[in-house]
Amino acid sequence: MHTADQRSVLWSHTAVLPPQSHRLEGDTRADLVVIGGGFTGLSAALHAAEAGADVVLLEAQDAGFGASGRNNGQVIPTYARHSPDDIVRLYGEERGERMNAWVAGSADLVFDLIRLHGIECEASQNGWLQPAHAASRMAGVRAKHDQWARRGAPVEMLDGSRTASMTGSDYYRHGGWMHRSGGHIQPLGYARGLAHAAIRAGVRLHDRSPAEALERAGTAWRVRTPGGTVTADKAILATNAYTGDLWPGLRQTIVPVRTFHAATRPLGANVRATILPGGHGLSDTRQALWAFRLDRSGRLITTAAPLFTAGARTALNRSTAARIAQVFPQVEDAAPEHIWEGNIAMSVDRLPRYHELADGLFAGLGYSGRGIAIGTAMGKLMAGRATGLSREDLPVPEAPLQRLPAHGLIVPLSRAMLLLYRWRDGRA
Repeated sequence: MHTADQRSVLWSHTAVLPPQSHRLEGDTRADLVVIGGGFTGLSAALHAAEAGADVVLLEAQDAGFGASGRNNGQVIPTYARHSPDDIVRLYGEERGERMNAWVAGSADLVFDLIRLHGIECEASQNGWLQPAHAASRMAGVRAKHDQWARRGAPVEMLDGSRTASMTGSDYYRHGGWMHRSGGHIQPLGYARGLAHAAIRAGVRLHDRSPAEALERAGTAWRVRTPGGTVTADKAILATNAYTGDLWPGLRQTIVPVRTFHAATRPLGANVRATILPGGHGLSDTRQALWAFRLDRSGRLITTAAPLFTAGARTALNRSTAARIAQVFPQVEDAAPEHIWEGNIAMSVDRLPRYHELADGLFAGLGYSGRGIAIGTAMGKLMAGRATGLSREDLPVPEAPLQRLPAHGLIVPLSRAMLLLYRWRDGRA
């Protein structure tokens, strides 16, 4: 079975059922139309409806079908690359600290929504670990911890012994840090739970309704699908790595990167108790990072980054077992039971992008591997803007639309960058 097949995705077998929805048929009117049924679009639709807007949400497949239902499930309230001080240098004290606070609160937003709406998604908010894979990475670990700590984030520095104990692996014997507001979820279950909550709030969700065209209709926006149209005062593009050509140049501002994930069979109780015994998830300090967590059934779930995506399943069967044996040698049978893939949207600087493309037209994308937390927060931000929040009150700087030069070459070259990342990780 191909790794892009929905049946290959572990979460498809363990998530709650999706809500009943139907294809858009005919023409309709709304205050707001949201295009994209992932974390960003679902969050935007839900928050806008709760603010009193009449909302239509259009999804090409079904809620969570894309990267939202195909990731590792870790909820991480930090930047992919930057530290808080970097953001202040980029945007200034006032705007930079507002963005830092926005990112710092993104995981709490996810878990608050889960609790508020009773979403069944194996939610565990007991902290996210970042252990150093080499002693030379500890200076960077310390800097990130200290900068977040100065801003009041619930973080903790971990020595080597504590890190090895919390991860269940001597591989991470150098130390690390923990962000206590992070955690992990069953991501497809979370997406479907948001969809259920949005419908209860009055959102008209139409699946199997891909947006084929977006155009001005007087002062409003009209979206055309195969079965009908939606005309709305305002529109949100929430398509992230699956962005097409609805708006000229938007697709060329990010790099869609195929990421792979693997899950073992459920581990025996004795072995399971030795791996991440506190129920944490971890993402280490590699540039081609290694990430691990357990699901509710005791499967060990990890990330993967093959150099060549053709025939990836065969290569990943070997590399996943080898990686797990290196970090968790207590796992005797590390052969993956599920291997799947999804696209994430990377920005060049690894910072999220918020755009006001035209009057009443908003877009958010480029979460660079932080899509659960930051994508949810971006949806709430755009809902606020669509329902009256002023530009001056936005916590995220508005980004100009800048197409990446030679965009068609960047995507294949991004795979080649893995060689550089692995070389750097090895030198560390």
